[in-house]
Amino acid sequence: MLDQIADVGRDPRRGGYSRHGYDKPELELRHWFVEQAVERGLDVETDRNGNLWAWWGERGDNALVTGSHLDSVPGGGAFDGPLGVTSSLQAVDLLQAKGFQPQRPFAITVFAEEEGGRFGVACLGSRLLTGAIDARKALNLKDPDGVTLAESMKAAGYDPDLVGRDERALRRIGQFVELHVEQGRGLTVPVGVASSILAHGRWRFTFSGEGNHAGATLVEDRRDPMLPASHLVLAARRAARGGGRATVGRIVPNPGGTNVIASTVDVWLDARDSDDARTRAMVAEISEAARRAAEEEGCELRITEESYGDTVHFDAALRDDIAGALGGVPALPTGAGHDAGILAAHVPTAMLFVRNPTGVSHAPEEFAEQADVDEGVQALAATIEHLGS
Repeated sequence: MLDQIADVGRDPRRGGYSRHGYDKPELELRHWFVEQAVERGLDVETDRNGNLWAWWGERGDNALVTGSHLDSVPGGGAFDGPLGVTSSLQAVDLLQAKGFQPQRPFAITVFAEEEGGRFGVACLGSRLLTGAIDARKALNLKDPDGVTLAESMKAAGYDPDLVGRDERALRRIGQFVELHVEQGRGLTVPVGVASSILAHGRWRFTFSGEGNHAGATLVEDRRDPMLPASHLVLAARRAARGGGRATVGRIVPNPGGTNVIASTVDVWLDARDSDDARTRAMVAEISEAARRAAEEEGCELRITEESYGDTVHFDAALRDDIAGALGGVPALPTGAGHDAGILAAHVPTAMLFVRNPTGVSHAPEEFAEQADVDEGVQALAATIEHLGS
């Protein structure tokens, strides 16, 4: 099924795929999902926050829900997100072929803008559904072209006035199980379950200096925000030790000319560690280094926390129940965020991982062997049958 969408959203510049919330490729994938669900006799609806739901049988509360997302990071791989969606559809195929009928409500969901690749906030669809982000704040988020989330949703046919915490949708979720390709080298067998997600967040550092001519301005007369921005990148590497992860993946100078000293530089920091205290301490260390560097250059610094999630411990009883039903597969933590991690604060939640032999993710080289993918589908089908009986 991944082959069916292999040409959607290919990125000729970065390689891999660029599919972002409510852009043309992501909307095309949404349409594809609806077609696939209808072919299987599933009843599809869209909730107030742009998330898709495909129901097998009667809708209702205490549903068993699975699924993932279809969007990607810029230049992402083929498996992150879509593997969970296609595996859910194929698990339904396996169960329908053997005559299984869920004894409780069951749905596949596709969450909107999980990666935050367009509007900068990860897991936006599940955050809105649970109320983890203020609706007004979310609707005012802008993509790199200045288009707001509200504008993009309206252009796609969704009503932004309805966005916000959705009590009805939350009541319907009795348990949520998300299948995902593993995003590291922690899994040495085809399938495992998740134990936890590292505490993680995103911060934007805005350095303000003085724009000027690159040739006519002496070095000693400059207030160049690119210098403290560079110090931030190095500080992030120094601070990420003992299991911490700190990454600068995006720097935007303004105005961005080759022969122009920038007037402002925006730098986005992604920071993660095993718990809240360690993550916060790491960000504080990086922030202090950035402040010192800005002061030395005569620049100003503004720091904005764009998103944050504390350590997530998945429901132990559900995790162990699934692992046991699958013959005792291993449990492992992950440094990657997921919609399952957002939902975990509200409903019993679990994750299945499929082995990634390269350990590469969020890049074109992301990979899973076909045999492992098949085992993942079998494991998800067995989980649905076990929990849905």
